[in-house]
Amino acid sequence: MSWFQLDPASIAQRTRSTAAPLPSFAASITRGAIGFTLLSVAGFVPWAVTGRTLYRAIGEAGMYAVCALVFLALSGPLLHRLLLGPGSLGRFYKVFAIAFTAYSIAWIAGWMSLRGHPGSLAGLFAGTAVMGVILAAAFDAWSSLLKLITALFLANAVGYFIGGVAEANVPGVAGKLLWGVCYGIGFGAGLGYAFHECQSAARRLLA
Repeated sequence: MSWFQLDPASIAQRTRSTAAPLPSFAASITRGAIGFTLLSVAGFVPWAVTGRTLYRAIGEAGMYAVCALVFLALSGPLLHRLLLGPGSLGRFYKVFAIAFTAYSIAWIAGWMSLRGHPGSLAGLFAGTAVMGVILAAAFDAWSSLLKLITALFLANAVGYFIGGVAEANVPGVAGKLLWGVCYGIGFGAGLGYAFHECQSAARRLLA
């Protein structure tokens, strides 16, 4: 059973009522990468600009929670077109809020438990695994679960670690925001793939 009428039949029924062309695979990847890059830069601002103040006031987990709230608040306007058909904004907010909140909790837990590269890898894998499960459940796309987790993890990890190298070589706020750019491109491309794959059955119904 899908969530929020995101099963293939419901998506196809809504999409038939519009004349808009279906975005291609490349368009979905591009839309995800661009939208999430903008989102990521905004989400990195609390850490990059006011991180020390937030850390002293609400602790490390609290600071990361503030960043996650920025991601959630701006996700709809920047990414909702990854969903096919009308009414995508509300449905996107619902499914992304659940998926990204679970991802954030898992990432924070993994990072704070192990620290360093092991903590980053543990957090990234745990976060993308739980996000993949939630997306598969939301879209009733269980046959794509392994693809979703693999794509989300690899794209996320590439963007995250390239961003970490960039941040280490560019001092100050600029380096931290550059990390956000790299992370956004990688994770956004993974999200573009994931949402395209989750709606592949609906696309076949519309073909």
